[in-house]
Amino acid sequence: MKSLVLSLLLASSALAQSNKGAPVKPYPRSMVSFADFKELVAEVEGFRAKRLVDLDTFLEMSRDAKTVVLDARSAFRFDRKHLAGARNLSFSDFTAENLRQLVPDPNTRILIYCNNNFDGDQVDFATKMAPRFDDPPRALPESQILGNRKPLMLALNVPTFINLYGYGYRNVYELGELVNINDKRVTFEGSVVSKGR
Repeated sequence: MKSLVLSLLLASSALAQSNKGAPVKPYPRSMVSFADFKELVAEVEGFRAKRLVDLDTFLEMSRDAKTVVLDARSAFRFDRKHLAGARNLSFSDFTAENLRQLVPDPNTRILIYCNNNFDGDQVDFATKMAPRFDDPPRALPESQILGNRKPLMLALNVPTFINLYGYGYRNVYELGELVNINDKRVTFEGSVVSKGR
C-alpha cells in the first residue's frame, strides 16, 4: 500500500514538473455583463412602475385561466406554502428554455409575488432585507442611530421582473402591497397549510 501511495506521489510530481513551463491558455471572459444588466434595469424601471397592482386586482387577474401566477422562490419554500394555483420556477432555474416550458407564449399574462409581499410568516415568507452599514464607518450625528437607518430591501420580485422582461415576457404584473398572511381574501396551499400550520 505504501509503495502505491509513493508511486502516485512521484507520478503527480513528475506531471506537475512537465507542465511547469507549458504556457496556459487563459479562459475566455465570463458570460456576465454588469453593463447589460444596468441597461436592462434602466429600460424596465418605468415599465415596472406601471405594473404594480393591489391585492384585489392581483386576485381578480389570477382568476383568468390563461394567467400564470409565478412563484420564483425555492422549490422547498414553494412546496411548503404558496398562493393557491401558483406555479413554481425557482429564480436560479430561469433560462430561456425553462421559462418557455412553463410559459410557452411570451404574451401570457404573468403575475408575480415574493416573500416581501407577505407579513406575518417569517418562516416561509421571511422578509428579504439587509441592515445598512457604513463602509468605511463614518461619524454619524447623535440624532442618527445606525440601528434606525432604513434597511435595504432585497425582494425577489425585482430581479424576477427584470429577468422575465429580459427573456421577452412583457405582460408581467407584480403584487405591489404588503399583505397580512391572515387576510381572508388570500388562499394558500402547500405541505404546512394542509397540516394546519
